[in-house]
Amino acid sequence: MRARIAATIALSASIALAASGCAFITPQATTDDYDASDGVGATLGTVRVLNALVISEDGASGNLVANFANTGTERARVTVQYEGAGGTVDRTVTVAPGDYTSIGTEEPFELEDIDAEPGSLFPVFVQHGDETGKQLLVPVLDSSLREYEELLP
Repeated sequence: MRARIAATIALSASIALAASGCAFITPQATTDDYDASDGVGATLGTVRVLNALVISEDGASGNLVANFANTGTERARVTVQYEGAGGTVDRTVTVAPGDYTSIGTEEPFELEDIDAEPGSLFPVFVQHGDETGKQLLVPVLDSSLREYEELLP
């Protein structure tokens, strides 16, 4: 009788272990945040940069396309900085509290005199308030995909 109970418990444990597979000892990948599209993102305190990418045909000028989400209670001013042929260029994006702002979609957010060939990564530095800024390596894409045709500078 005891042997039968022990065998049942051992069999149940074996089935539970086999059914759980690798998930029993490895972390779930679905709990990790990642950039699900072509662009890259970053978090700067209460401001998130979402899906940032540059659209360019010639590599000398480009359109920075990105979304900025402000989860804070105060207006956020985000500085976008990049290197052009004439030196460092600073641009500002303002985001209302609890809202988001898109750049590069309605009107081009043009980056001029840059060296960013399609297929490369272009460094863009973003900073908000007292938060530590972050350098994003933004992918540079051309208009070969239909969804990017209208976004050229």
